[in-house]
Amino acid sequence: MAVFHVLLSWTAQALMFLFFLIFIAFLGYSLYIKHIHMKYDHIPGPPRETFFFGHSRTILRLMKNDEIIHDKFLEWTETHGPVYRLNFLHYVTLGVSCPEATKEILMSPKYSKDKLVYKKLFNLFGQRFLGNGLITAQDHEQWYKQRRIMDPAFSSLYLRGLMGTFNERAEKLMDKLSDFADSKTEVNMLHLVNCVTLDVIAKVAFGVELDLLKNSSPFPKAIETCLKGMVHYVRDLFFQFKPKNKPFINEVREACRLLRTTGAQWIHERKTAMQNGDDVPKDILTQIIKTAGKEESMTKEDEEFMLDNFVTFFIAGQETTANQLAFCIMELARHPDILEKVNKEVDDVLGMKQDISYDNLGELTYLSQVLKETLRIYPTAPGTSREVPEDMVIAGIHIPGGVTCFFSSYVTGRLDRFFRDPLTFDPDRFHPDVTKPYYCYYPFALGPRSCLGQNFAQMEAKVVMAKLLQRFDFTLVPGQTFDILDTGSLRPKSGVVCSVRHRNYKK
Repeated sequence: MAVFHVLLSWTAQALMFLFFLIFIAFLGYSLYIKHIHMKYDHIPGPPRETFFFGHSRTILRLMKNDEIIHDKFLEWTETHGPVYRLNFLHYVTLGVSCPEATKEILMSPKYSKDKLVYKKLFNLFGQRFLGNGLITAQDHEQWYKQRRIMDPAFSSLYLRGLMGTFNERAEKLMDKLSDFADSKTEVNMLHLVNCVTLDVIAKVAFGVELDLLKNSSPFPKAIETCLKGMVHYVRDLFFQFKPKNKPFINEVREACRLLRTTGAQWIHERKTAMQNGDDVPKDILTQIIKTAGKEESMTKEDEEFMLDNFVTFFIAGQETTANQLAFCIMELARHPDILEKVNKEVDDVLGMKQDISYDNLGELTYLSQVLKETLRIYPTAPGTSREVPEDMVIAGIHIPGGVTCFFSSYVTGRLDRFFRDPLTFDPDRFHPDVTKPYYCYYPFALGPRSCLGQNFAQMEAKVVMAKLLQRFDFTLVPGQTFDILDTGSLRPKSGVVCSVRHRNYKK
């Protein structure tokens, strides 16, 4: 009995000591958060909802209501100016729309990507996702080695050679649209362009025929699931700890595994074929493997990086271009005068020509303006962030080092101080003779970490849009919304449902 009392006494003392340690840790953390508040509270910003979680509840409420978080960033920018502060626990993020600071930070390699966000993209709920690929790599040397391997696959000379594939895949879309026009059936344009862009990236990057306009595939659903999971994983710290979310989390993990195992299989098959001296497609995967082989050393980690970049290209090379095309179709259908003007240019440049050449793309200047204006209002990859380790001044405000700066092309593209009547769709903003915006239009980011595939994406978008405009008239089905859906990238919520009919074009 005495032993029991001794043990009980020791247990009570241990619990008291544990509670004391927890209290001291809680008090210390509270004081640290207070210190952070005092350090950065001279920077304007919206009021914090709570001492500990800062603006987290605002973000979660927007997500719950399917609202666009970037609209709230725009509101805060208009209210608080070109730099404003947000708090999340002891983290501070600054929304920055100052062109001078945008230029200084994004154009320099010394400002690394935000570790808090981009480390979360390494895996989704414990399953490796983008890993240390081109988008997520933190170490500059590690990133630069990968970029050096990838660059030749996106050179101007190589991209010219892809025009045949762009034309071929776009023709399959035209055949599908012809069926819809003949049957007078309404068509979800976002779904169709998603199929085409995924077909293109699978073919030109990895030599794989998917033909999604005819065949079913698990890849579109897997990509959509990964992107939805990414949004929750990055923005909601507690999402994975809620039991009701477990089925969805398992779906996300399975989707990640599908993409990575598929990538590993395709890479292994291509390497084996190359080692055996077999004929292989002259695609991006072959180019990457050849260039990687010229490196002085290729480690097991480098092989994993190659797989990381497979997933990166497979998603980024498809998702953003499809969304841009869908938004472009939506806006042209809403603006008959602009549609008439771009139709005339396509008719003048292409006539009844079926195969679009690389030189033709350069002649479609107004179509380029339309696509650029689409990305101004609807940047499909709307923002990027950088760490600022040292003190600096932004818009006359002293910024202590150790903070993250977030840059939203969505916000700057919709600010009237940069673009007059910003919500008006006006491609003439990008006329060759008009003064270009100063570091406030960056749908593909800026500087050394800008999107490697931006020329690829815009060539593909131009070919698809040119053929669509050449062959078909399209009108929006009444009753659908023009709202935006935020799935990490931005997409039209209603899918851009159209009625299509043949123009005066015959093969």
